[in-house]
Parts: sequence; C-alpha cells; structure tokens
Amino acid sequence: MKKGVTFCEVGEQFSDFLLIKSSTRGVASNGKPFLTLMLQDKSGEIEAKLWDTGAEEEKTYHAENIVKVLGEVTNYRGRQQLKIKKIRPATPQDGVSVTDFLETAPQSKDELLDEITSYIFDMKNPHLQRITRHLVKKHQQAFLEYPAATKNHHEFVSGLAYHVVHMLRLAKAISGIYPSLNTDLLYSGVILHDLGKTTELSGPVSTTYTVEGNLLGHISLMANEIAQTALELDIQAEEVTLLQHLVLSHHSKGEWGSPKPPMLREAEILHYIDNIDARMNIMDRALERTKPGEFTERLFPMENRKFYKPSTENES
Repeated sequence: MKKGVTFCEVGEQFSDFLLIKSSTRGVASNGKPFLTLMLQDKSGEIEAKLWDTGAEEEKTYHAENIVKVLGEVTNYRGRQQLKIKKIRPATPQDGVSVTDFLETAPQSKDELLDEITSYIFDMKNPHLQRITRHLVKKHQQAFLEYPAATKNHHEFVSGLAYHVVHMLRLAKAISGIYPSLNTDLLYSGVILHDLGKTTELSGPVSTTYTVEGNLLGHISLMANEIAQTALELDIQAEEVTLLQHLVLSHHSKGEWGSPKPPMLREAEILHYIDNIDARMNIMDRALERTKPGEFTERLFPMENRKFYKPSTENES
C-alpha cells in the first residue's frame, strides 16, 4: 500500500498522482515566473515549486487538476517541500478522480448529522431549537460536506460538521461541571457559530473565499441569518439577541475577527471550546506525521511552535 505524501521523509522519492489544491504565480529574483503548487492526497498537502513557467503551464497546472508527479521530499525552512523532477497532467486512461485525493472526516456524514440532531432534540427552549433546526436544515448539504477552514484546522471534507460534533461533546462535558451554563444556548451557539462558512467558502474542493466571504465573513453572515430566521418564524425573544452575540463574539477579539468580545458565560465558553478543538486538531494531525522522539515542523497557527512526540507515546 502506498503511503500518503505527508508521511514521506526528507530525502525520500515520491512518485504518484496528486491533486492541485492551489496554484499561485510568482516571479523569481532572476525575473523568471514560477508556480507555487499546493499538492494534496488523503494524507494532507505539501508545497512544490514549478520553475520557469509560462502561460501554458499556468493554464495546465491550476487548482482542481490532477497531476502525476515524480519528485524528492526536501526540507525548506523547517517545512517539507516536494522538489519536482517530472510532472504531467492526469489523463482519462489513468483512472483517477478528484475524490481519490480528498482527506475526509473519520466519521460519515450520516453519523455526524445524527449526533448533531440529537443535541438539537435535547434543547428545551423552543425558540433556540426552532432557529437551530431551521438553519441546519437550510444549509444541511453544505454543512455536512464543507471544511471548517481553508487551512490550519479541519480543512478536509466534512471538517465543519466534525468540528461542531467535537465542540458539542466538549460543551456537554463542561456543562456537567458548571450547571450554571445555559446548555440550550451553548449548544445552539456551537452548532451555528461557523455555519456561515457554507456561504463564506467555495466548497470542499480547492477551497477559497467567496465574494461574500471576503466582504462580509462568516460571523456577520450568520448573525444576519439568525435575525432573518427569527423574523420568518415570528420569534420575538431575547434568546435571538443572545444567540447572535455568541456568533459575533466567538473569536473573542476584534483583531481575531469578532466585532464584540464575549459578554455571556456561554459566549466565553464557546470561544474556548472552539479554540481547544481547533488546536487539538492541528497538533494531532501534525504529530500523526511525526516519528516518536522527534519534533513536528513549526506550526504557524500555534504561534509557530514545534511540538515533541514522546518516544513512549501510547505505549501500554
């Protein structure tokens, strides 16, 4: 069985098909254009440079295209790169498709939906339950397929719903310790906090930001949708404002994208469990590709820190 590109070691040769996640044009110091390719398979992604390129290469090697690559894994400034020796576009005769290269959540879409639905059914507050059910149903297909981000955490098919399920489990555990928390409000905030990403992002393949995503962002988009849904369902209650606040404040600070800081207990907890799950996902995926007794590459979203994988990890 062939191993994924992100599990290859420095100095190792790689020869297989990969999906182009993104292709960005640059100009070298000698004035010659080149392409920076982000290549991916089910194990994750790796950067590669295609030198001395022209209009024909830009047209050929663009996002969502599949390529056959022969190269060597190298280390560049603490991160792995693929040094390309040969590259060609895939042909129909190769028998490969985009879905062969997409990393997916370890749970099926049906399992994720069932678990999210069970939390909605647990809500006792009719206003919060109706708003949450309405919006999940409206965005259900995208909610179950989209990643949670374009990079950094849960950037895989069904990553958004998978992220939400883990946050719901955290919310349930924390609410058991702190009964003063309003679990209905917290569960609703967890389910809806990133649902605006189904409009902010382009989809599960070669994910980019939409016009609405760039101009408005998922936080504003969902806060507006909650207000619109309340009007459609004729709900006039304080819970609508409280739920909007959870969405608006879940990044905690203005410089992190939130127009308001958390001013409810549930909003504060939402921010922290969002952060916990995102950071655990980043660390777990990096450490999965790291040998025991070695460090990960520097992880930009973790303040550019490296993390050590103990040589005795998971020994019984």
